[in-house]
Amino acid sequence: MKEVQFVLITGLSGAGKSNAVGSFEDLGYFCVDNLPPNFIPKFAEMCLQSEGKISKVALVSDIRGGEFFPHLFDALDQLEGMGLEYEVLFLEADDEVLVRRYKETRRKHPLSHGAPIVDSISREREMLSEIRGKADKVINTSYLTPTELKERIFNLYSSEQREKNVFITFISFGYKYTVPMDADLVFDVRFLPNPHYVEHLRTLPGTDKQVSNYLWKWSITHKFLTRLLDFLEFLLPLYVREGKSHLVIAMGCTGGKHRSVVLADTVARELKKKGFRLNVEHRDLEKA
Repeated sequence: MKEVQFVLITGLSGAGKSNAVGSFEDLGYFCVDNLPPNFIPKFAEMCLQSEGKISKVALVSDIRGGEFFPHLFDALDQLEGMGLEYEVLFLEADDEVLVRRYKETRRKHPLSHGAPIVDSISREREMLSEIRGKADKVINTSYLTPTELKERIFNLYSSEQREKNVFITFISFGYKYTVPMDADLVFDVRFLPNPHYVEHLRTLPGTDKQVSNYLWKWSITHKFLTRLLDFLEFLLPLYVREGKSHLVIAMGCTGGKHRSVVLADTVARELKKKGFRLNVEHRDLEKA
């Protein structure tokens, strides 16, 4: 029974579940979209009886299931009773991003029924809060392109990748725009000298060499980097040993434009030299 890799994909409407299903199909998973929870145990039983013909399964179950959706936890309890191990992948996005996506596609939210889109999203978040808490992995797709989401899923669920070291995503962000919801580790770098108060650096992004040079002329920046790298080199193998496949490390400053960008890029570059697999996202770099 444990030979079947069973992934339940759920999450907010408009967060990219359809793109996720396509990614799992490319990985060779048998995929089913919009399966009502009541049918999940029967479907799982069919997979277990396939004599290995169906060994990797990804299915989507969300609020489109209507009155059947509240039975999702009963279905998961039945899977556990069958001895079937499963993972829950939860996709979400920020409210403003979801609103924009619905406006661009001109599609109706499943819970709209004439209500404002923001109210429908809020209601859906509340309905999904319990299953989000049970999720093994959460991906916020607000700042991911479809290609980047596919890469994230490949890094998490590809058989070859799962045997390798943990995959790390560094996110630079601004505290004025909130902390990334999917962060595992958060480092506050607001104690570093702030380029915002240097007139000729204020409008430049943290990716500009002048901003980087300014930060690295201070000894406190070098001391922090040394201690942070020592800490991460101690910590990351422990995550690998515990079977964690993806780690999100967030670096935050006030606006997410200068200090967090420089530090995220630098730490990622140093860890990449040591063989860690990673990518970097500058979430708030383009914001005012």
